[in-house]
Amino acid sequence: MRQRHERWCGGPGRQRGGPPRLPWASRRAGGGLPWVSTLAVTVFVQLASGFAAGEQTSREPLDLFARLLLFAGSALLLVRHRYPVSVAFGTSAATLVWLGAGYPYGPVFVPAAMGCFAAVVAGHRRAAWSALGTLWAGHVLISHWLYRWLPPGGDEAAPWGQELVVAAWAAAIVAASELVRVRREQWARERVERQAAEKRRADEERLRIARELHDVLAHSISVINVQAGVGLALLDSDPEQARSALTTIKAASKEALGEVRQVLDTLRTPGDAPRSPAPGLDRLPELVEQAAGAGLRVEAESEGVRSALPPGTDLAAFRIVQEALTNVVRHSGSRTARVRIGYAPGRLALRVDDDGPATGGDAGGSGNGLAGMRERAAALGGTIEAGPRPDGGFRVEATLPLPAARNSRTSHAPPTPQDPPAPQGSQQPPVPHEPHESQASPKPQQRENQ
Repeated sequence: MRQRHERWCGGPGRQRGGPPRLPWASRRAGGGLPWVSTLAVTVFVQLASGFAAGEQTSREPLDLFARLLLFAGSALLLVRHRYPVSVAFGTSAATLVWLGAGYPYGPVFVPAAMGCFAAVVAGHRRAAWSALGTLWAGHVLISHWLYRWLPPGGDEAAPWGQELVVAAWAAAIVAASELVRVRREQWARERVERQAAEKRRADEERLRIARELHDVLAHSISVINVQAGVGLALLDSDPEQARSALTTIKAASKEALGEVRQVLDTLRTPGDAPRSPAPGLDRLPELVEQAAGAGLRVEAESEGVRSALPPGTDLAAFRIVQEALTNVVRHSGSRTARVRIGYAPGRLALRVDDDGPATGGDAGGSGNGLAGMRERAAALGGTIEAGPRPDGGFRVEATLPLPAARNSRTSHAPPTPQDPPAPQGSQQPPVPHEPHESQASPKPQQRENQ
C-alpha cells in the first residue's frame, strides 16, 4: 500500500513500482523550488484569462472564485519536480472545475500541460497519460452532455470537431514531453559514461605512476642499501672501497631523484611533454653498471635484428629488466644474472635468469614487483612468466608484442653505422666481480612475496 501511494504521489521513497530515478531527476527533487517559472506562468495565466474573458462574452465572467482557481492551478507547479504525479492530476482537476463553472477557454490549459509535461519527463508516463485522458474525457462529458445543467445558461453543445483539436493538443504535449524525457535520459547516460571513463583513466594513470615510482625507487634504493652496508663495513679497514661505495650511492640517489622529479612534474603539469626522454633498452649498460655496484655480475646478450621500439614498449622492457635485476639483488643468493633480449617479427622477448638459491629473510621489498611487471606487460597485450626454474634459481620471462608493420619494415632494413645490429648469440663482456661479496649480500626475502 505504501509503495502504491508513493508511486502515484511521486514521492522520493519509490521502490518497486516507481520508475528508476535518474541523476538529473534526483538533483531537481533535492534542489530549490522553481519559483521564477511558476511566478511567470501565474502572471501570464491571470492576465491572459482576463483578455480571453473580454473576447468570450457568452461565457461566465471572471469572479473571485475564478481568480482563486487560476492561482491554485498555477501554484501547484511550484512542486512539480518533487511530486509530479500529484501536480499532473491536480492541475487537470482545476482545469475541469474551470470548464464546469462555465468560465472562458484560454490559458487555463497551460498549468495542466506543464504538470503533465513534468510528470512524463520525470518518468511517470502512465500517470501523465491518465491525467490527460481524464481531462479530455471530462471536457467531452461537459461539452456534449452536462452543458444543459452547467453554466452559462443557454449554452449549446460544442462541435465534435473541437474535440479533435483538444486531442491533437494533448498528443502534442505527450510527444514533446516524451522527446525531452528521452533526450535527458541520453544525457544522463552519457554523463555517467563520461564520469566512468574519467575515473577509469584516472585509475590507470594512478597505477602507471605507482608502477613508475616503485620501479625507480626499488632499484635505486636496493643499490643504495647494499652500497651503504659495504661502506659501513669497510669504512675503517678499506677507506678507498668505502669511498667507491659512497660514490655509487651518490650516483644512484641522483638518478632516482631525477626520475622521481620527472614523475612529479608530470603530476603538477599534466599534458606537458617530459623534459627528458623516458628510459629504454638503450640504457641497459647503466643497469649493468648499477648492478655491478651492488655486487651483482650481469651477463647481457641479444638475439635477432635490433629494431626501433615504440616508446611504451621500450619503457616497459627497461622497467621489467630493472625490476628483475632488483629482485636478484634483494632475494637471491646468486651473484650472477643473465639477461637475454630477443628481437623477432611481431614480438620482443625478455628473459632474466639467476642461479639462486632464494634467501628467506626480509629484504625490505614492497611485494609489488612481480605484480607491476605483469601490469606493464598486460597493458601492452603481452605476458609475463616468473617462477623457479626446474634446475634451481629463478627466471623472469616476458613477451611484448610489436607493431607488425614497423617490425617488418625495420627487420629487413640494413643496419646503420650509428646502431649496429648485435650478432646472433653475441654476449657483452661480464662486469668484473666486486670484492667483499659477503658484505655486499642483501638481506634475504622469499621471492614469492614480490
